Amino acid sequence: MNKKIFILLLSFIGLVSNSLVFAADKSNPDVLRIAILPDENASELIKQNKKLQLYLENRLDKKIELVVTTDYSSMIEAMRFGRLELAYFGALSYVMAKQKAEIECFAAQMKKGSIMYHGVIIANNDSNINTILDIKGKHMSYGDPASTSSHLIPRAHLLINADLDIDDYIPHYLGAHDAVAMNVQNGNSDAGGLSKKIFEHLVERGMISLDKVKVIAVSDPFPNYPWTMQSSLNPELKEKIKTAFYELDDPEITKPLKADGFLPVTDADYDIVRDTRTLLGMD
Repeated sequence: MNKKIFILLLSFIGLVSNSLVFAADKSNPDVLRIAILPDENASELIKQNKKLQLYLENRLDKKIELVVTTDYSSMIEAMRFGRLELAYFGALSYVMAKQKAEIECFAAQMKKGSIMYHGVIIANNDSNINTILDIKGKHMSYGDPASTSSHLIPRAHLLINADLDIDDYIPHYLGAHDAVAMNVQNGNSDAGGLSKKIFEHLVERGMISLDKVKVIAVSDPFPNYPWTMQSSLNPELKEKIKTAFYELDDPEITKPLKADGFLPVTDADYDIVRDTRTLLGMD
């Protein structure tokens, strides 16, 4: 064989081998990048979930890198382009990500034995808002546009129960649930929508005072935050990840995630979110 052809053949074999190794590493990487939904302050979320990081490193025998993206959209895009292996989405942001990325949900946040949760609409006590009908013409705060309980749920609640669409009040998008609650408490918005469990968490921590803010509506139940993973991950690794979450029962880990634990879910559990999104014309 011609020496030049032989060298080229060896180079080609080397490139193919490297590609195969890269593919294998991608399906079973040494480092798992895990995103937590950016529904509160990023640095605080990383700090609160340090024990989750250590738990998963021990259970999966891999280095875990916790990530909090700047907003929901960047989290969706990071999952889409393979810059994350796992992500803790909200229900709506999961549905949106599923349209763009080859991902699968496998566990949902569980509270008191249920994977369902509620949104609330709150009002400043000095705003003269006593029912959701009073929000007409007022300033209404939401979190991220891709948030379930801080946009989709309260917006749908206003439309279904008070016939108030987005043009009937002045909407403001503040990015995070805690920002909504603080904005209403400070009187910068008359009302706002956010997760019931996050609102209760903020009250418990003393960040929100019930002397200044009141709940005026509680939504119907919706499926809770899902944990998702890249579909391309190694099947054995997927099973280890699932087991680690299903067996997670340490309150010091689950409480920062506003959960008692995690239960199995499938994509079909989030069809109600898809239907509500269509109702609001958000497709």
